[in-house]
Amino acid sequence: MAHILLVEDEVALAQFISLELSNEGYQVSTAHDGMTGLAIARQSLPDLAILDWMLPGLSGIELCRRLRTTGIKIPIIMMTAKNEVEDRVDGLDAGADDYITKPFSVEELFARIRAHLRRTQEVYENILQVGELKLDRLTHQVLRGDRLIDLTVKEFDLLAYLMQNPQQVFTKEQILENVWGYNFGGDSNVIEVYIRYLRLKLEQQGETRIIHTVRGVGYVIRES
Repeated sequence: MAHILLVEDEVALAQFISLELSNEGYQVSTAHDGMTGLAIARQSLPDLAILDWMLPGLSGIELCRRLRTTGIKIPIIMMTAKNEVEDRVDGLDAGADDYITKPFSVEELFARIRAHLRRTQEVYENILQVGELKLDRLTHQVLRGDRLIDLTVKEFDLLAYLMQNPQQVFTKEQILENVWGYNFGGDSNVIEVYIRYLRLKLEQQGETRIIHTVRGVGYVIRES
């Protein structure tokens, strides 16, 4: 369930949009001024934000800027009655991803939300992270903190498989089937060899162990 932050000072409109979003299955947090919206965004880290341009205390455009400067990269849709090209440019320059002009149809708003969440999900699916260990399946890069780790293709595949479900213990049979393939005819001890290779590279600078052995069962990746 995606979490959406709605910041709109018109209470009746906010209630209407919030109800429609809830009916669509979204979790919704609502604020009626910019400072409250900023606090909610920083505390709850929603998946997407819908910001009205004109807000008391802190404008929607300034709220958008502050979210970006604090490193919050969620999709942001600006809502406004302003329809000048300059206004659209200002919103995009402030870090907004989209712009919808009042009055608008709820169906159009939902379509924009779905599009942004879909793109965000596609990015998230390609990036796996466990603690400070991050794996990017598109670039085939692995980072532990700021340190780039050079892995072979099979080491990368094994690590990605474990990172898809952190905390889950995988048996050797599961690993062989999903990483080496059902037709692999080699020795299952190859897994122990590759786990050792991975540990040496992941712990090269004295980092804590992240791939653990569950005796008699298999292997699991988790923070110590």
